Amino acid sequence: MSTPAGGSARGFTMPRPAAGQETSAGATAVTGAGRGQAGTVGQRTGPDPGEPGPAPPLPADATLQLAADEQARLIARILADLDRDFIGLAPVKDRVREIGALLLIDRLRGRYGLSSSRPSLHMCFTGSPGTGKTTLAARMGWLLRELGYLRKGQLVSVTRDDLVGQYVGHTAPKTKEVLKRAMGGVLLIDEAYYLYRPDNERDYGQESIEILLQFMEAHRDDLVVILAGYRPRMDVFFQSNPGMASRIGHHIDFPDFSIDELMQIAELMLEREEYELAPAARDAFREYIGLRMSQPRFANARSMRNAIDRLRLRQARRLVAAGGRIGRADLTALTAADVRGSRVFSDTLATPPVPPPPPGVPPVPVPQTAVP
Repeated sequence: MSTPAGGSARGFTMPRPAAGQETSAGATAVTGAGRGQAGTVGQRTGPDPGEPGPAPPLPADATLQLAADEQARLIARILADLDRDFIGLAPVKDRVREIGALLLIDRLRGRYGLSSSRPSLHMCFTGSPGTGKTTLAARMGWLLRELGYLRKGQLVSVTRDDLVGQYVGHTAPKTKEVLKRAMGGVLLIDEAYYLYRPDNERDYGQESIEILLQFMEAHRDDLVVILAGYRPRMDVFFQSNPGMASRIGHHIDFPDFSIDELMQIAELMLEREEYELAPAARDAFREYIGLRMSQPRFANARSMRNAIDRLRLRQARRLVAAGGRIGRADLTALTAADVRGSRVFSDTLATPPVPPPPPGVPPVPVPQTAVP
């Protein structure tokens, strides 16, 4: 789903556990010789003074009942929420499931005293605008916090302007201030490839990259950095910055949504806003999506949000212009006329088809403009 954008350090608020559930440690069911030994999966490092230390390792012949484990149930609940809140994105969900399973198994290995190095959790999200990259970054912060890999799990979303200064000595404090706010959580750098501008000798982006590399390595147990942007540009960025490429453990590509998926996203948005499309309006809106997808600056779910905002404006104008009495049903109903009031339909119908050029003559490009 799309997320709010704009601002120098944008935050995204996820639902928080109830009071007293900030950490999700709990007893794991144990059978065999280890019966009765309680332990905590996802326990925070560095126990508070006065609290009992970590449980001793389980005997080698002990078994763990995964279905009764609190962390396993937590991951299942988060993944179920992911399936409900994210339409489509099957390959993205599969990778998140793999990461969640890896972190859980890593914790369970610790119960037996098995050595298990902390996996690299720095990531790269690639895909078009509006495909859910920022929303998933916030969800990953929440998941990692619940599993005990991050202290807070907050999301700090920034761009080049938040990291790179305009003069000598300005970049280092800007970058370090952002990193300070992100410690214990997730730092999302949108359009990260703009940090590197080899054509500008006076650009200070490389200084910011070097500081990021140091923090990504030195604080990998307390910070997850996610780079986001278009895949071709990110590939060039990694080729030019091998140190950054070597620190990214997970590359997740976000596919564009299909018409059916965009229709589901729009209906979910409308449901949350307590609006309803009439059958004819639903058909018209599906047609709208097909036309809008072919136009410039289309942004997937974000464009659906913008379309719904304009649809509400046209409904409001229609109701006010009609006057008279207005009931609840009038306030929630969106008609086909509301949908077809978009310029997408009129401009498309007004644009005559371009005849094919004579043999041997190259076609003349037709300028396109974005239409709300």
